[in-house]
Amino acid sequence: MAESLSAPAIVTENLRKRFGKKVAVAGLTLSVEQGEVFGFLGPNGAGKTTAVKMMLGLVRPTAGEARLLGAARNDWRARRKVGFLPEHFRFHEWLRADEFLDVHGQLYGMPSAERKKRIPELLKLVGLEQDARRRIGQFSKGMLQRVGLAQALLNRPQLLFLDEPTSGLDPLGRRLVRDIIRRQRDLGVTVFLNSHLLSEVEVTCDRVAFIDEGQVVQIADLHTMISGDTEVELRLGGFTSETIEGLNQFGHGVRADGDRVTMFVEEAEQLPAIARWVVAQDVALYALTPRRLSLEELFVRIVGKEGVVA
Repeated sequence: MAESLSAPAIVTENLRKRFGKKVAVAGLTLSVEQGEVFGFLGPNGAGKTTAVKMMLGLVRPTAGEARLLGAARNDWRARRKVGFLPEHFRFHEWLRADEFLDVHGQLYGMPSAERKKRIPELLKLVGLEQDARRRIGQFSKGMLQRVGLAQALLNRPQLLFLDEPTSGLDPLGRRLVRDIIRRQRDLGVTVFLNSHLLSEVEVTCDRVAFIDEGQVVQIADLHTMISGDTEVELRLGGFTSETIEGLNQFGHGVRADGDRVTMFVEEAEQLPAIARWVVAQDVALYALTPRRLSLEELFVRIVGKEGVVA
């Protein structure tokens, strides 16, 4: 295993998967740096789950390569440093929560003394310390999600894959997961997050990849993207088509609806210049209102599909 502290946590190069005539992943190329929280976003059927399974060595790619922690994806020495919470899981319903984690600890080769110390810590972390001796078959969907998260953290992973980690959780449970992800980032753990809750991704991730039809559409720094692209609404009186055309010099996506004109600007510093220019054209300016784009709005703009993210 040729692991390097400076190597990216995940590298994929033209990763492809075909099931018969159906192409699930067309050519995925991306790089995730160590220590970042990386969001993986796309509409239903975009190939996200298949891509994750190929990275983890659970599905054999038709073509392309993937490396985890500087090693080939099927290198067992790298994989033992990876934690994974799948979207769809079936746990051993007859086991208690502490027994379930102990079984996984043994599979990792963790010594008994380490398991006895680690398991209570994790159950407390995910809010299940009072349920350690309850059978998993009695757990709610949210409790199963939390014990699954504890399982993913059991081996103190350097790379953590979370597929819909807040599914079935109430607002307090979602906040707990966010806090755990942030804590892992503070510890230097790389987190690869796939979630349909864009509001969760927006407050958690450092960067995001937008994928569609098995290919990366765009990879961007989330904070820069959201803070740097501003929607502006102007309420104007007596404007003409020349006014609309002239506003294009300040931004893009200019469109008019009645007395309201909306457009997008890259920097908020352009707003005073827009106001001065409008007034200089003898156009009445009744209001100029900037509004930051949400991740959901960015998703629709980039991927071009509304209401189908998963």
